[in-house]
Amino acid sequence: MDRRHFLAASSLAAFAPIDLVQLVSPSAPAQQPGTITPLDIEQVLGVASSISRWDNSYGGGGMVADISSRAMQWAAGLLYADCPDVLRSDLFAAVSRLGIAVGATAFDSYAHDDARRTWKFAADCSEEAGDWHLRAKTYSLLARQAVWVGEPDEGLTHAEKGLVRSDRLTATERAMLHTARARAFARMKNVKDTLAAVGQADEAFADRDTSEDPPWMAYYDQPQHAGDTAHALFDLAVLAGQDPGKAGERFWAAVQGHDPAFARSRAMSRTKLASLMMAKGDPRQAAVIGHDALNEVGRLTSRRAADGLRQLGRFAASHPKLSDAKDLQERIAATVRA
Repeated sequence: MDRRHFLAASSLAAFAPIDLVQLVSPSAPAQQPGTITPLDIEQVLGVASSISRWDNSYGGGGMVADISSRAMQWAAGLLYADCPDVLRSDLFAAVSRLGIAVGATAFDSYAHDDARRTWKFAADCSEEAGDWHLRAKTYSLLARQAVWVGEPDEGLTHAEKGLVRSDRLTATERAMLHTARARAFARMKNVKDTLAAVGQADEAFADRDTSEDPPWMAYYDQPQHAGDTAHALFDLAVLAGQDPGKAGERFWAAVQGHDPAFARSRAMSRTKLASLMMAKGDPRQAAVIGHDALNEVGRLTSRRAADGLRQLGRFAASHPKLSDAKDLQERIAATVRA
């Protein structure tokens, strides 16, 4: 029975769609605690982990975006409650951790102002908590977003801010931030500094000890590092005429290494690999990889992943006489609307 038949056959048929929403909406806002307890902090951290997991699996749009926004409002409200001194740093750190996750969903949904505000709020909370690890993560994300929206100089500034007192960061965190620097330099077509930053990222990553990393850094594993550095090398190949081979190898390592929990990262690396091959390699093989990427992105609510497909479509359009490329371009146009 489809939805319309179900509604027609039930008492819900008397309600307009807006009435149905109001019917299940809370009659009063949730009551926030008057005094912070360890359980409140534990709940904020639990929600942050859940949102991050959903964001990586499904993308930051749809229900994930709505849940994230409401959770952030709730958590920010906790900062006005009475808080024992012994819990104060933990509370600010937990709210910062949630802000990192919520900002990521906004970024993926292209709510860029919301993402920027949320991450800057998270950075302030991390500094109030005295947590250099959370601070580094927020500036890494601000750097990535700035590069994404075409402000690589701003992105480089954020990455450099994140590396302040790098002696207090883990090797994995340093690798993450040097990768952000590489992506900023690459977008500026600065070949020398991009390659130097990738080298620094590789060196830091080789020295990592996962037992030193905070829990939220578990995502930055070998596939993630390969994919992130490949993005910088991709820009060098496409924008600065550099050899595409190293970027291709790293994208392939990311595609092969990401597990299903990081479906978006795998899909985006696969899309970039197809774009790289369409622009600089075998367009027929690129088309095969591109169709696989389409299959993955179709299950996500990620505007970033969709934009990657649009870029692939533009590269495919440069091969108008190749039926494989034309078929891929047409499927992308039919699947990903402007």
